[in-house]
Amino acid sequence: MKLCIAEKPSVAKEIASILGANNRKDGYYEGNGYWVSWTFGHLCTLKEPHDYTSIWKWWNMATLPMIPSRFSIKVMQDQGVQKQFRTIQNLVERCDEVINCGDAGQEGELIQQWVLLKAKNNKPVKRLWISSLTEEAIQEGFQNLRDGKEFRNLYAAGSSRAIGDWLLGMNATRLYTLKYGQDRQVLSIGRVQTPTLAMIVERQKQIENFKPEKYWELKTLYREVLFSATVGRLKTAEKAQSALEYVTGKAFKVNSYEQKEGKEHPPKLFDLTSLQVEANNKFAMSADKTLKLVQNLYEKKLVTYPRVDTTFLSEDIYPKVPKILSGLTYFSKLTEPLKGNPIRKSKKVFNDKKVTDHHAIIPTGISPSGISAEEQKIYTTITKRFISVFYPDCKVSNTSVLGQVDELEFKATGKQIIEPGWRVVYEDEKDNNKSKNEDNIMPSFEEGETGPHEPEVQEKETRPPKYFTEATLLRAMETAGKNVDDEELRDAMKENGIGRPSTRANIIETLFRRRYIEKRKKNIHATITGVELIDTIKSDLLKSPELTGQWEYKLRQIEKGEYQVEEFKKELIEMVVEITNNVKMSEDKVIPVAEKKKPAKKTDYSIADEECPKCKEGKIVKGNTAYGCTQHQDGCDFLIPFEFMNKSLSDKQLYDLVSKGKTTKIKGFVVPGSNDKRDGKLIFTEDFNIELQD
Repeated sequence: MKLCIAEKPSVAKEIASILGANNRKDGYYEGNGYWVSWTFGHLCTLKEPHDYTSIWKWWNMATLPMIPSRFSIKVMQDQGVQKQFRTIQNLVERCDEVINCGDAGQEGELIQQWVLLKAKNNKPVKRLWISSLTEEAIQEGFQNLRDGKEFRNLYAAGSSRAIGDWLLGMNATRLYTLKYGQDRQVLSIGRVQTPTLAMIVERQKQIENFKPEKYWELKTLYREVLFSATVGRLKTAEKAQSALEYVTGKAFKVNSYEQKEGKEHPPKLFDLTSLQVEANNKFAMSADKTLKLVQNLYEKKLVTYPRVDTTFLSEDIYPKVPKILSGLTYFSKLTEPLKGNPIRKSKKVFNDKKVTDHHAIIPTGISPSGISAEEQKIYTTITKRFISVFYPDCKVSNTSVLGQVDELEFKATGKQIIEPGWRVVYEDEKDNNKSKNEDNIMPSFEEGETGPHEPEVQEKETRPPKYFTEATLLRAMETAGKNVDDEELRDAMKENGIGRPSTRANIIETLFRRRYIEKRKKNIHATITGVELIDTIKSDLLKSPELTGQWEYKLRQIEKGEYQVEEFKKELIEMVVEITNNVKMSEDKVIPVAEKKKPAKKTDYSIADEECPKCKEGKIVKGNTAYGCTQHQDGCDFLIPFEFMNKSLSDKQLYDLVSKGKTTKIKGFVVPGSNDKRDGKLIFTEDFNIELQD
């Protein structure tokens, strides 16, 4: 028998169905020569300190640093987990071959290998390596199973990462808690979370210590176009006034007028980080929320594997594109123009050299059904981006005008869209990805023309840097704190980023949970605990994004087989010993505890401007007697009356109905045609009509 081990019961069920293993047993499926079982994510974990020696059970400065001579794993202390592990262990002993069907990534490999290691597997291992969970992808994957030995380095990197996190997290957390903690407050320290917190604290201090400086800019209005003096910022009001007097009353002369046609390529496909950034900017979704939503879409077979850090597709995807596009029936208006023409093949999309284990996140071509409104937003975002890369480039006209008044030069620039190309895909979105100068349409100028103008001086102030949002923090983690806007350069720096795409969301959530940071609107602020903790940590090894990025790089080198695991562990141990000795010798102090904030109660229950739950494209608008949808002219007949069965509905009841699909129990509905009264809940039917339910 061949034993397949999936990472989740739902995936195991799908694989079993495809393989014909339809006989459900306790903890696995059986049939057609296969057993198909599953884990629940991590069944095994690294042993805790007290598992190695009883001395490490108590938090004591004298026992630090804790460095096991050999790291070991154990089955997690949970009855369900223990039972499932015993099932897998029994199947491992009896099978002829194991097929690792875990998630095709570093964490997925680690989960499976720890289970097989603990189960003492000595049977040959094959690897199912797929990028989507569609039936076609799974069948293709089983036809091309890979040798499990190919993934030894991937496991080595995952294991090294876990050991590194244990060594630093266990030791540094105890160290700083014992030295600086109060009121039983655990001061959590982590290989990635601490430098991330350090970036937030440093940015906050830059803002708090920022002293604005005034400066002046000389502008002039000529033929309804605003020109800026090329001298740039003027440091004093006197210089500004002198410059204004110099140009006042003199003619403006056009020295050059240049129009160049240019092209704007479609935006790149999504990797996980760029999707999280987009969702935070557009929908104010947290990184963790976005990851959960896209993972749901992956498990529902609607998108490809999400925990990726590439924005490219491999060449073998190109022949599959027409079929994927034809399956996007809800987006037929956008895919229709692509039919009948050769599908665009750009090196900015298809590039084998830029793809390792997985390609960018794209739709699978399966039409969604039964997904939530939030999942729909993420799915639409991914799908539109995928469609857009096959549209033509956007053609623009870039205009540049140089002029002068006496010896002082001025410049104005503008841009006009000639052919929208890929921008058609985003026509229904508010900002339509506009850049600062877009649609700044200028009149035609003649070189040498002159005329009157209206000069002015604008007084301005320098501004502090902005607080991190989750979107900008994710980008900073990706580039180890470097402020990088250029996409190509950012791609090149990914190997030195801190954390991995799949872990960054959890790191940010951990900082919130530990009350080191808090959110004020969309901005992230460090709490007093977070600030004091970073101020107390003197070791750059512990809080430097650049140094942590170097550790991440070494882990990637282990994954490629270009760096030795033992060398990595040796460096980690040296680091932990150095940090421990320094903290033990430092002065005592107490780090204050940030107060736990109570969640604000929702007071505004208006459903106006909420997403229409029926079409998921329009917004809810208030009419004279009912709420409707902005898409009603396009066929959406969604309607909620202010009054139902002679009962006026409150804002809270309407909000519950829209957000949850049902209300709490309401009293006093009047049955039509009688004076009988009924109590009950209002619910939406499948076609979004309102129904009273007892």
